[in-house]
Amino acid sequence: MKKLFVFITFLLISSFAQAQTLQDTLTQIDKIFSACKPQNPGYELAISRNGVIIYSKAWGMADLEHQVPLTPVSVTEAGSVSKQFTAAAILLLAQQGKLSLNDDIRKYLPEIPDYSTVIRISNLLHHTSGLRDWGSVMDIAGWPRSTKTYSNDDVLYIVSHQKALNNKPGDEFIYSNSNFNLQALIVKRITGMELAEFTRKYIFEPAGMTHTQWRDNFKRIVLNRAIAYHTTDTGYETDMPNENAYGNGGLLTTAEDLLKWNEYYWGGKFGSPSLLSQQIAIDHLNSGAENAYGMGLFIQKHRGWDYIFHDGATAGYRSLLFHYPQLHLSVAFLSNVSNADLSLVRRVEDLLVPDNEKHSSPKTTPAKTYPISPDQLKTFTGWYQNSKNGSGTQLMLKNDTLCTARFKFRPVGHNSFSVNGEQALFNDKGFIHISKTKDTTLYKKVKEPGSSEDYLKAYTGVYYSSETESKYTVILQNGKLTLHIAPVNNQSISPTYYDGFKSADGGADIYFTRDASDKINGFKISVNRARNVTFVKMQ
Repeated sequence: MKKLFVFITFLLISSFAQAQTLQDTLTQIDKIFSACKPQNPGYELAISRNGVIIYSKAWGMADLEHQVPLTPVSVTEAGSVSKQFTAAAILLLAQQGKLSLNDDIRKYLPEIPDYSTVIRISNLLHHTSGLRDWGSVMDIAGWPRSTKTYSNDDVLYIVSHQKALNNKPGDEFIYSNSNFNLQALIVKRITGMELAEFTRKYIFEPAGMTHTQWRDNFKRIVLNRAIAYHTTDTGYETDMPNENAYGNGGLLTTAEDLLKWNEYYWGGKFGSPSLLSQQIAIDHLNSGAENAYGMGLFIQKHRGWDYIFHDGATAGYRSLLFHYPQLHLSVAFLSNVSNADLSLVRRVEDLLVPDNEKHSSPKTTPAKTYPISPDQLKTFTGWYQNSKNGSGTQLMLKNDTLCTARFKFRPVGHNSFSVNGEQALFNDKGFIHISKTKDTTLYKKVKEPGSSEDYLKAYTGVYYSSETESKYTVILQNGKLTLHIAPVNNQSISPTYYDGFKSADGGADIYFTRDASDKINGFKISVNRARNVTFVKMQ
C-alpha cells in the first residue's frame, strides 16, 4: 500500500511539473505577443500538441473602421496555405478513380495550348508544369491582381493565351498560382461541383471546420470576417483581395480551424486509406534531383525534425501553417496586415521545438583553389545572358578575384569555378551554371551595351503582346529608356548587355530581338514567375 501511495504521489508531482513547464511556455508566448498594439490590425495564433489545442489567442483589430477586435473566431484569409486543400481535393478524386495524376491536363482543359510536351496533373500539384503564373503575366500587362475582378475562368483565358512555357514540364520547380486555379477548374469539370462545394462536403464538414469557406464570391457577406490592411506613412489603408479566383488562395478560415484540419489529416482520417503519405511524398525532377514541394506543401527539415508547412500572402492577409510530425506539434498563424511580424511566430517555434540537429557531422573538404593569373581571369570578364530568362550577369575582376556583384568565382580547375557552393564551367560560348540540385543553366557570352543616345533610340517604338493583350510604348525620356503603358504607367529600364535591359525596380529583365537584317523586331520580358513573354514591334 505504501509503494502504491509513493507511485501515485510521483505521478501527481510529474504531472504538476509538466503542467508548470507548459504554463511557463504559454506565459512566454503571451510575452512575445505583448508588443502587439490593440488599436492596430493584428494576429491569430493557435497551437496544438497531440491533437489537443493548448493555446489560442488573438491580438489587435479585425475592423479598424468599426473598432471590432480580432478574436479566435475572426475569419481571415489564408493565402497560399489554401493550396493544400485544392491538392487534397484532386487526390480524393484520384482515389475515387475519377482521374489519374498522370493524366494530361488537356484531357480536362482542352483550351490549354499544345506545347508539344505533356503537362500532367502531377506537374500542377508539384509546381513543375512550366505554366506561367497568371498574376505575373497580368502584372506585365499593367493590370496586376486586385486591379480587376479576376475569376478562375479569367485565369484559364490568360493561361490559354501563353505561347510558351517557363520550362519543360518536370525540369524545374517554378512556383505558379496558375497550377492551382487550373486544379479547381478540373474538379468542377469532373464532378460538376465547384471546388468550394466539393471541399465543403468532403473536407471542411468531416474535419469539423465550421468557420471555413472559400472566397469564390468576394462580395458575399462573411460573418466575423477580418478586414485586411497595409501600412502607409500616416497609418493604414484597406487592402482586400477583390477577386473571385481561388484554389491558389482564397480560403477563409480561422487558426483553430486550420488546426482541426491538421488533426484530421495527420490523424489519417482523410481518404480511405489515408492520402497523407501521398501528399507529403518527395517529388523528383527530370534530372533526378529532389523537389522539396509535395502536393500543396513544402517538405523540409528544421532543427533536425521533419517540417511540413506552407505560408501565404494575399493582398493584406498573411498566414503560416506548419506541423512537426515527430513532435505531434501544429501551429497556425493568421494576420490581417501586410507587414505582419513573422519573427514572432519563429520565436514561438524556438520555444516549442528543441534543437535536434546533429552538429558533429563532418564537413566536406572544399576543392583546392586552382592557380590562375589575373590576366587569365580577365579573359572571363564581361556580360553573360541567362538562356532561360534573358537576364544579364556581369563578371568583373576585383582585387584579382573574378566575381559578380554578389558572388566570388573561386577557380578549382582551368575552366571551372566554385560559386557559393555551386559550379560554373566555362567554354568558348560562355559558361554552364550547375546548381546544388544539379539544374543547369547556360550563360551565353554577349557584347557590352552601348551608352550613346543613338544606341538607345534604336529601341524606341510601339510593341504589342498577344499573350498579355497589351501594348507598350518604348520612349526615350531624360536620357533613359522607359516602358510606357497608357495612361500613366511608366517604368524606366537600364542597359545591362547589348540589347539587354533591367527595370529600375529590379523586377523585370528585358531583351530585344532582331530579324535577319539585324533590325529590332520585338522584345521578351521576364519576371519572377513568367519567363520570356513576347512583344512584337508594331512601329
